[in-house]
Order: sequence, then structure tokens, then C-alpha cells
Amino acid sequence: MTIIVASYITLIGLILGSFYNVVALRIPAGESLLRPPSHCPSCNTRLRSWDLIPVLSYSLNRGRCRYCGSRISPLYMLGEATTGLLFLWIYLQFGLTGKGIIGYLLVSLAVIVTVSDLKFMLIPDKVLLSFLPILATAVLFFPEGPLVSHLLGAAAGGGILLLLVLFGGMGMGDAKLMALLGLVLGFPNTILAFLLACVLGTVVGGTLLFTGKIQRKQHIPFGPWLAAGALLAFAYGSHLISGYLALIR
Repeated sequence: MTIIVASYITLIGLILGSFYNVVALRIPAGESLLRPPSHCPSCNTRLRSWDLIPVLSYSLNRGRCRYCGSRISPLYMLGEATTGLLFLWIYLQFGLTGKGIIGYLLVSLAVIVTVSDLKFMLIPDKVLLSFLPILATAVLFFPEGPLVSHLLGAAAGGGILLLLVLFGGMGMGDAKLMALLGLVLGFPNTILAFLLACVLGTVVGGTLLFTGKIQRKQHIPFGPWLAAGALLAFAYGSHLISGYLALIR
């Protein structure tokens, strides 16, 4: 039964991942989510149902449009595959529980933010405002500790990033995102999420710089690392913090 449910959850993640791509790529461009229907960005040919099978269609067409042969951004498959795998991960970690529900919502936000920030270097306010009441309601029903902890997490997350914005190191989108993530994670997991994001961003950014993929002083999006740090802190925060405290005693 677990295998069946896990497969179903993964399938839902793949399907939702396809929709999240639409949200992440259209909202920042000021486009409607419904019109026009899915189409090739190069030849504008309307895509058929068999062109929209998550991951499979992209793989079978080798990352190219079936009609004009132009290359399609790998972000499409990235969003679909990542959502499916992360939904599976959340299910294996928390099952169909209250924390699992928050986990699925957190993954959804993380995927949309990541695709949008990688493509446009932008975290849309519309996306954050859409998730705010949903996540706030979920936290009210399934809090991780006292509600004041979640409020402190929002204040700490938004406050830290706001200071960096004032010094020119971040964008306001990052600060708003971190405040929302802090509301979900609570305190002190918010601080852990930020530190993990810094480590991940430094490692990946340093690797890209060393390999010549980016140039010195070139801006790289930080939203994906905030999202990744938040997911890690959400799933393993208590273990990481207790392990660290045990080491320094």
C-alpha cells in the first residue's frame, strides 16, 4: 500500500510541477495563466496533450519542440521532476500528516520560486501573496510549537534579509520570501535555514566561478538556496540543531 500511495503522490507532484512551471514563467512576465494555452515559445504552435506529459514528453523529444525543432529550456523538466521527487521525499518523511501537508505546500512554493528566480532573477509578489494565507492557515492548524515561535521566525527571517537588502546584498523579493518561510519554519529553524542557504549558495557559486560558468561580481539568484535551506531545516532542523549543540558542549 505504501508503494502505491508513494507512486500516486509522486505522480501528483509531476503533474503539479508542470502547472508550477506555468506559474513561475508566466506570472513574472505579466501573462495570463490560462491564455494563451500551452505553446512552443519559438514557433507558437499549440501543444497537444501528448506534448505535455511531465518529464516523458521532454525526454522523448530530447529537449526540443516536436514541431519546429527549437531547443526547450531544461527548466521545464527541472520543475516537473523536482516537484515529483520532493513530493515523494515529503511523503516518505511525514506521510499524510499535518506536517506533510505543510511540506507539500512548502515544496510547491520552493519550486515556483526557484524556476522564476533562475529564469527572471525575480520572486513575484503575486506568488508570495497567494501562498501567505494558505501557509498561515496551515500553520494555525498544524503548528510546530507555540505560534509565537512562528511569528518570531517570520520577523527574524524577514529582518535578516531586510538588513542585507539595505546594504545592497539582496533583493526585496528575497526578504519577503524569507519572512514567509520563517512563518512556516518558526524559530530557531529560520536561522538554520538562512545559514544552510548561505552555505549552499557559497558552494555552488564558488564552483560555478571556479569552472568559469559565471564571472566575478555576476549576480546569481539567492531564492533557490533560501528555498533549499528552508526545506532542509523543515525536515531535519531539530536533528541538525541538537547535533550541533551536542558537539559544542
